[in-house]
Amino acid sequence: MTKAEVAYELVRERVLRGDLTPGAVIPQASLAHELGISTTPLREALRRLMTEGLVELDAHRDARVTRLTVEEARDLIEIRRSLDPLAAGLAAERRTRDDLALIRETAHELLPLRTDPGTAELLTHRRFHVAIFSASHNQVLVQTLDSLWDKADRYRRLALETGRTEADLDRTHTEHLELVDAIAAGDSGTATSVMLAHVEASLGARAVARLSSDAAQPAARSLRGIRGARV
Repeated sequence: MTKAEVAYELVRERVLRGDLTPGAVIPQASLAHELGISTTPLREALRRLMTEGLVELDAHRDARVTRLTVEEARDLIEIRRSLDPLAAGLAAERRTRDDLALIRETAHELLPLRTDPGTAELLTHRRFHVAIFSASHNQVLVQTLDSLWDKADRYRRLALETGRTEADLDRTHTEHLELVDAIAAGDSGTATSVMLAHVEASLGARAVARLSSDAAQPAARSLRGIRGARV
């Protein structure tokens, strides 16, 4: 790997893991020193991360982790409502024996996502869904969904900060099993409907609700202040 590639992987991992929090300034000088490289390959890595929407660069050469917004969270869910069920339905129609073996293997490895999940927990979750996407045998669809995953993971972490009930965990586990069964049975309609319900109740959807609530609270406080001033 080149120095720029090493820097890209390290910064990307820290952003997705939450070590570099949304809106945080990326300490380029200390990071370059830690990697034993100059700031030039680091800037190349940051530009690459900017194209993925994970980092923002300004004219003064400052770099920040992209903030989480209700608009982006909503956009991600709107796309997933269409594409995830499509992939599941196609997977039920087109899965091969090898596809099904991988889906079952990754389902068996799934770990429940609780508050502050580790990289391994997020990876098993991703592997299961990628196995379903891949079984659709639609490469444009697979690439599109895979490109959305990193952004979506940051919103999953946000939603997990408030914790999950045992009922949430049980529902998610049941949906995963139902997806495996529907795809194995070649039942495209059930696979599609189960995946849609899975997306509707997902951590991404919870992130939309949380960010919407956070955005509404300052407006409500401001409105109360205006009313108070009139009194």
